[in-house]
Parts: sequence; C-alpha cells; structure tokens
Amino acid sequence: MTGRGDAPSPGSHRIGALIDGVLEVPVVPSFSRIGYEVRSRVDHWTALDGSDLSGRVVAITGPTSGLGRATAGLLARAGATLVLLGRDRDRTERVRAELHEEVGADRATVVLADMGDLASVRTAAGEILAAHPRLDALVHNAGTLDAARRVTADGIESTIAVQVAGPFLLTGLLFPRLRASAPSRVVTVSSGGMYATGLDVDHLEMGDDYKGSEQYARAKRAQVTLNGLWAERTVGSGVAFHAMHPGWADTPGVAASLPRFKKLMGPLLRTPDQGADTIAWLVADDGEPATTSGSFWLDRRTRPLHKLPSTRRTDTPAERARLWDWCVARTGLDPLA
Repeated sequence: MTGRGDAPSPGSHRIGALIDGVLEVPVVPSFSRIGYEVRSRVDHWTALDGSDLSGRVVAITGPTSGLGRATAGLLARAGATLVLLGRDRDRTERVRAELHEEVGADRATVVLADMGDLASVRTAAGEILAAHPRLDALVHNAGTLDAARRVTADGIESTIAVQVAGPFLLTGLLFPRLRASAPSRVVTVSSGGMYATGLDVDHLEMGDDYKGSEQYARAKRAQVTLNGLWAERTVGSGVAFHAMHPGWADTPGVAASLPRFKKLMGPLLRTPDQGADTIAWLVADDGEPATTSGSFWLDRRTRPLHKLPSTRRTDTPAERARLWDWCVARTGLDPLA
C-alpha cells in the first residue's frame, strides 16, 4: 500500500483537507461514523484488503473483542502472521480458530498475557522472542475502564497498569527485536478522551478521588505522551511509533463501561472495523506510517495533541521526562539505557 488512497489531485487533496477541518470542529461528526464515511470517500482511501503483509509478524494485545478483534481480522486477511496476546486462553484460542477459518490458513499463535501484571508481561515477551525471529509491528490495544479503583499485585492502579506500565514494559522488552526487524512499527490505540485532561505525573494514579472515566483519560494522555517520547528517543532505529484514536466505535467495552453513551449515540457509533481501520493502516501502509514517527492519528490523518490551552500548558519537557522516569521506576526496566 502507498499513501491514503489513489494519489488524488492537488485540488482534490485541498478539498479533502477543507472537509476534514470542518468535521474536526464539532466533535460528534468527527468521532462518529459520519467522520469515517466522509473522510474515506473524499480522501479516496485504498482498501486494506489490497495490502500484502505476507511474511510480516504482528503482535496484538487485547485481540478477543471489539477493536482488537477487528484489527486482527483486517491484518490476517492481508496475510500477516499474528501473535495474539490475551488474558483468557479459551477466548484467545477461539479467535485464532476463527481467523484460521476466515483466511484459510493458520497464521496466528496465542500468547497469554495480562497487561496489568508485569510478571505476565515479561513472560509473554520471552515467549514471543523465543518463537519469532522477527517482529514487524506491535499493537497496544488492550484497555480497561474500571468503575471502582483497583490496585494490581505490582501496586499500580489497574487502568494505568494495563494501558501505561504494561505496554511500556512490553515495548521495551521487544524493542531490540523490533529494531532488528526494521522497518517496523509500534501502534498504540488511545482515545479522544485524552483531550479532556493534561499530563500530571504526580496525579497519574487517582486515589480517593477516583472516577473511572477520568482515570481512563489520564491513562490515554500518558499513552500519547509516551508515543512521542519513544519516537524522540529512538530516532534512526528504524522503528516508527504511532498513536491513534479510533473515534466512537460500537464495541463490547463501550457497551459495558458507557451504556448511557452507547444508547445516546446509537447508530452514529462506528462499526469495529471502521474504528480499527486506522490501526491496521498504520501497520500496513508503506507511505506516511513508514516514514514518520511520533504522531497522533484519526482516520488516516495526523491530529493535534491538544484542543485546550489548559492541557497544552501541562505538556512541558520536564513533565514528559518525569513520565518516562515514572515508567522506568515502576517497571524496573530502562529500555534505552
């Protein structure tokens, strides 16, 4: 694949950019299926089923439902060899069997991994390194939004453990293999919810003031910040880092965690495949995703990291460095030392 689509004319590109900008102003059209359907048409997106990922190995966390399951299907149909990292063996094996049936080839393996348990992450990384001499992409999709505060065995609030500490550790452990397999990519599935909060490492983990949606937003802000830090600190490695948000998709996670939101948005929610499109595109496309690093994406276009001055003010070099140091301290791994 090359680029967003079939090389539209300069005039067509300008029109597409104008329409995209209009969609970005009000959140609902941009994040809903309206944004996906309009942008895919005006930007002349190339279908992902035209990709050929034969020989490429892609590891995906959280592949058993929602966006992760949709991403696995899109990449499997493009010929990728998949490493499915899931907490539940039966559910993850079921997905492996479904993919085998869908594509007519058994190109997926299962690795058990609880992204909120650092010992489990270390074991999973060891299994991947032992089984796969190359790794072309790592997709961080696993997530959680807890109604009540929970702390993991490592002493980390669970939302932060699953979406910040665990992915940092897994990326660090797999980074030498990703670098040896370059050009390769790391894709982090974040959320537009991160626009509502700034970066505050001292209050990254909520305490008695815990609110599930706010803790989730803080985790997503941290994910996007770390994406930029990885990109800055690995220049020249051949590993590209991308974060994205999928818009509002109709997934089991949304139904369970945000039932009123699901009921309100109804048919405006994207399908899982629509939400997963940019994830798979960032893995598969040999244009911008292969030649740039550190950006935040929605619908195959880069997006700003901030929409509010209040969150922009918190995004200082010192606070970003503190987040990296926090991850090193909590995981016990300094991956680039």
